[in-house]
Amino acid sequence: MIPIFSASVSNANFDFLSPIQRVLQSHWYVLGEEVKNFEREFAAYIGVADCVSLANGTDALELALRAVGVKKNDKVVAVANAGFYGSTAIHAVGAVPVYVDVDSASLNMSSVSLAQALKHDPKAVIVTHLYGQMANIVELVSLAREAGVVVIEDCAQAHGATRDGRRAGSFGDIGCFSFYPTKNLGALGDGGAIVTNNPAVANSVRTLRQYGWAQKYHVETPFGRNSRLDEMQAAILRDKLPLLDGWNEYRRRIAVKYNLAFSGLPLVLPVSVDDDYVAHLYVIRVDSRETFRSHMQSLGVATDVHYPLPDHLQPAYPNAKTIGKLSNTESACDAVVSLPCFPGLSDQDVNQVISAVQSFFN
Repeated sequence: MIPIFSASVSNANFDFLSPIQRVLQSHWYVLGEEVKNFEREFAAYIGVADCVSLANGTDALELALRAVGVKKNDKVVAVANAGFYGSTAIHAVGAVPVYVDVDSASLNMSSVSLAQALKHDPKAVIVTHLYGQMANIVELVSLAREAGVVVIEDCAQAHGATRDGRRAGSFGDIGCFSFYPTKNLGALGDGGAIVTNNPAVANSVRTLRQYGWAQKYHVETPFGRNSRLDEMQAAILRDKLPLLDGWNEYRRRIAVKYNLAFSGLPLVLPVSVDDDYVAHLYVIRVDSRETFRSHMQSLGVATDVHYPLPDHLQPAYPNAKTIGKLSNTESACDAVVSLPCFPGLSDQDVNQVISAVQSFFN
């Protein structure tokens, strides 16, 4: 069975022992030199002034909201097709998610829908770069800033994606990242970070990640928590960071092969295979999804669905607020299928995936 992702294959040539040994020999395990150096190096890679590492990507989103002043009952604009991660952070703050529809091609936030939502006086906007495909971030940021609304980029699936020479995470007021092991830049466990050019925001997140301390044992900022990236994860991420662009290119090469092979089939394919797409997931849209998935399974190819149920229809939060009908969102959630696409996937496996997809339509 060709898996949807394989940590053993993706990490086959990576030396985990060297960064782990550095940490063991330092005898410092939390908020030490590895964390400081990773934050400095990742900020430089993204092209921003500061990076604050955290325990996971969801904390990054929540603490970003708190750092930019989002409070209970404030409205936060978001999309509803991105796995409820942003929604989780919004609810954790006590704010109200306001869902807008996505662009039918990219499946990222629609500029037209955002323009409508901005009339409802939101406090912030979370723009998700879904599947590794950058949203129309320049226009979205322009609309939000004209309205005086903060933009938070959710870059959990878009490490290294670029447009006009700028990386995802450097356009908005704050960028949020996850380093979960399956991400393009993945740790050996959970991890996250925010990036920003605003020193006040960075300082606020640093305070929030450690209990709200102004100094040790002196809590001056409310809603703090323990959300620290440990030294071992930081050391591994430091050693992986120089390899990220090469891994992204590997993913894009697979996506290019898929797009060429599937171009004549009744499928909706990723809108881009350029530098603004890092192929975190290769997602197609197909009718009769479950029949298609059963066919792929029978031919030894795993698939997945990212994501089957939109946020505004989740049973835990009835009566969700939407701006108009989310027709593109709902139709996409009914049709999306993810195919294997990760570094180390062999040409033979890629060809097997292609053959399996083609045979379904034959």
